[in-house]
Amino acid sequence: MSSVSQISFARGAPSLDIVDVDGLREAAGRAFTNDPAGATAYGTSVGYPRLRAWIAERHGVPVERVLVTNGSMQADAFLFDALVRAGDDVIVERPTYDRTLLSLRERGARVHQVELQPDGIDVQALAALLADERVRPKLAHIIPNFQNPAGYTLSPAKRRALLALAAEHDLVVFEDDPYVALRFSGESLPTMLSMDPERVVYASSFSKTVCPGIRVGYLVGPAELIARIAKLATGTYISPNMVAQAIVYEFCASGTLERSIETVRTALAKRARTLELALRRELPEAEFVTPEGGYFMWVTLPEGTDVQALQQAAGERGVGLVKGTDFLLEGGENTLRLAYSGVTPEQIEEGVARLAEAFHSLQHAAA
Repeated sequence: MSSVSQISFARGAPSLDIVDVDGLREAAGRAFTNDPAGATAYGTSVGYPRLRAWIAERHGVPVERVLVTNGSMQADAFLFDALVRAGDDVIVERPTYDRTLLSLRERGARVHQVELQPDGIDVQALAALLADERVRPKLAHIIPNFQNPAGYTLSPAKRRALLALAAEHDLVVFEDDPYVALRFSGESLPTMLSMDPERVVYASSFSKTVCPGIRVGYLVGPAELIARIAKLATGTYISPNMVAQAIVYEFCASGTLERSIETVRTALAKRARTLELALRRELPEAEFVTPEGGYFMWVTLPEGTDVQALQQAAGERGVGLVKGTDFLLEGGENTLRLAYSGVTPEQIEEGVARLAEAFHSLQHAAA
C-alpha cells in the first residue's frame, strides 16, 4: 500500500509545527554575538558554563552538582558507567524505556522489573523484592512524570515511599525526568531530587522542550559523583557540544523556553484528547489511562491479541506503532505504545481508524 500516507505513532518526538524554529534561529544569533569564544571553544566536560549555572539555579543546587551532556541518554550512560558493574542488581519499572533495558543489559546488570501502576511503581512489590537477601540493588531507575512508554506519573505518596525504601536499603534513585515540563493537566509535583538531594541523581533533557536535534541533556547529583562522571566524560569526548549548549542557554535565559513549552503543551493536550476519543470510538476493546502530559499512551488489548501481527497489519495500512514487548523482559504480547507527539489531530483520527481496521481484520481471520 505504498500510495497510502504514512502515519507514525512510533517516535517520541514533536512534529515540526510545534518546534520554535524562529526562536532557535534568534538564540543561535545571540549565542555567537554574546559569547563567540565560549560557544566555539572546546570547553570542559562539565558543559557550557552559563547553561550549567542556569540549570543549577533552576534546581536550587550548587553548580558543582550539575553536568551538561550530549542528550540525556549520554547522561544515563555516564551514570551507569559510574555505578553499575556486571552482576549488579538494578531496579527498573515494568514497562520501561527500551533503551534503558538495552543499556543495562549490555553492562551485564541483573535487571529486575517492578510492575508499574497508573500512579507509579508498585512500592509494595518493590519492598518485597528489597526484602529478599539475594537482591542487593545499587540503583533504581525511575521515570516519574508521563513515563515512557506508559504515560503514567508517580504519585506524591509513592515518591515519599520510594525515597524511604531507598534510604532503608542504601539505594540510589535515578530520577530520569525528560518530560517533567510537558504537563497539560493536573498539578505539578515536586521532584524527588528536591525531596532528597543526597539520595537522588536527576537527569533531564532539552530534546523534548526545545527540539530533538539540539541533543542537550544534563545530570544533577552529589558533587563527588558528578566529579567522577566528569572524568569519564573528559576521557570520552573532552567536552560536549558547546555550540548547541550555548544556543540552549540563550533560548532559556531569554524566556523563549517558557513560550515554547506552552506551545508544545497546548498541542500535546489536544493530541492526547483526540487519541483518547478516537480509541474509545474506533477501538473500544482497548484499555488505557489518558496521560496528563508527555508524549505517550500505553494500550492493552484483549488477552490473546498478537501485537506483533497487529504491528505488521497496521504497517500494511501505513500506520507505525511500537510493540509493548520492546519495553519488557517478558510478557506484554497484547500491549503497545502510541506516541501522539509527532502527529496532528487529523492524522490521529485517520491513524486510529486504520489501526482499528487492522485489529478487526486479525480478529476476523482468527474467527
